Amino acid sequence: MYRRTFILSSAGTAGLLSSGLVFANQNLKADIAIIGGGMGGVAAALGACRAGAKKVVMTEESTWIGGQMTSQLVPPDEHQFIEGGGSTGSYQQLRNDIRKVYRTRTDKPLTAEAKKIANLNPGNGWVSRICCEPKVALDVMEEMLKPFVASGQLVILRQTKALSADTNGDNVEAVTVESVDGKKMVIEADFFLDATEEGDLLPLTKTEFVTGSESQQETTEPNAADKPRPGNIQSFTYCFVLEHCAGESHVIDKPKDYDFWMKQRTAEGAPVFQWEKPTPYAFYPLGSRDPGKPDLMNFWTYRRIIDNKLFVPGSYKGDLTVVNYHQNDYALGPSHYGSLEDRAKHNAGAKELSKSFLYWLQTACPRSDGKTGWPELRLCPEQTGTEDGIAMSAYIRESRRIVPKFRVLQQHVAYDIRVAEMGAEKARAEVYKDSVGIGLYLYFDIHKTCEGYSNGGGGKVFPFQIPLGALIPQRVGNLLAACKNLGVTHITNGCFRLHPTEWNIGESAGILAAYCGFKGVTPNQVRETDTLLKDYQSKLVDLGVRIEWPENQLRG
Repeated sequence: MYRRTFILSSAGTAGLLSSGLVFANQNLKADIAIIGGGMGGVAAALGACRAGAKKVVMTEESTWIGGQMTSQLVPPDEHQFIEGGGSTGSYQQLRNDIRKVYRTRTDKPLTAEAKKIANLNPGNGWVSRICCEPKVALDVMEEMLKPFVASGQLVILRQTKALSADTNGDNVEAVTVESVDGKKMVIEADFFLDATEEGDLLPLTKTEFVTGSESQQETTEPNAADKPRPGNIQSFTYCFVLEHCAGESHVIDKPKDYDFWMKQRTAEGAPVFQWEKPTPYAFYPLGSRDPGKPDLMNFWTYRRIIDNKLFVPGSYKGDLTVVNYHQNDYALGPSHYGSLEDRAKHNAGAKELSKSFLYWLQTACPRSDGKTGWPELRLCPEQTGTEDGIAMSAYIRESRRIVPKFRVLQQHVAYDIRVAEMGAEKARAEVYKDSVGIGLYLYFDIHKTCEGYSNGGGGKVFPFQIPLGALIPQRVGNLLAACKNLGVTHITNGCFRLHPTEWNIGESAGILAAYCGFKGVTPNQVRETDTLLKDYQSKLVDLGVRIEWPENQLRG
């Protein structure tokens, strides 16, 4: 097969390719190829470039980089230590820059009082300490990568997906990608990072992986399944943004699947569209206190991304909130398991579920004033970057996962298990010699699954470290996990899959690939050689990656 070699060299070339103008029968050669441009991919690109890699390419299937926080619309679910350094320095920069945008913008300015709030939360949502509009997060991430794109050090190929891979023994040599207009390009690189939302590079490169829930015999986890269930994958969700426009009507046409979803029942036997089971919640868009419900149980404010009262009157018609609730979690089938036809059917079905839930909110949702429905709720396509106002990408909770050098198990991080083993005063998560970062999500958050076996959900978790061995496949030598596809289990994925941890995974993987390139070593050699490991960890720390929790935060 004839291949022209196309080498990254100039800002002009970088800009051209970033626009998606690629040509068939070309090679693109780089030191590091990052497939996937979500939170992990952006952080990997940033880490690799800051670590000095000369030529980096990152692909992204949608038009927006940033994944969970942008194209998937999900505000960053974080933890109580996030403001005090419980993440990497670059993640802190991302958060600080988002706040700076809101403090300095003139089109929709904050009130004078709001500008004085130190830890500004633009939406005052209670899921996160910084609920913001996805487009603002996107702009900040683009700005963080801009110097590297301008110099030609980084090329971003948007609306581009991986099609196939060339391997040689235990190494990946090239990945063929295809742009949205059907044109193909071959990317050759020394190192490949899988930063896709669903571990798409793993089957293409024949990298060993697992899906769904493992068996207790395999992992020894107390809450693991009785047998392997590869299709038992967490539900996924197409989120959307609503604005409350008092006195207006924005009711959409009745979705074709609405009657179907109205007949469905939860595990508790309740209708899917309701607020009482499994946990009682309320929903009142005005943000006022419902006499019968505590304010913190109001789903309207849960992922609210704009609190209108923080802004100068006229900036917004009303509050904006992201709808990502258990009612629009789709669990009739996974998005990355089974035939292509089944996967396409489930993706379409998940979108219809979200539209049906919206229609129910607008027309049938019970209200505390005795009325039903909120017709004044408006879909916001200007917030989603899509014509229909539904997220351009599905929120994926569970990916394919590598078979790693080291796998993080329930017993490494679970509060009750660690306390039973170590005692309440000394208990903490497992300490790893090869730590490459830190993470925390307070419990194993496992949503309903496609086969109904939600083993291990809900248990409390200690602040944990991210072991390097979980980023390295058991066999393939030059591929790294850079997203939620690292070596965790169905259970531990439930605390590793959130924004700050995914960012840390990607950033450390990007820095590792750059380090290996300079040293002429493999990732596993770094892990197994004390001098290399300590040197690499020093590089991480120098670049703002914390690899240990402070003593006063070890126990949550």
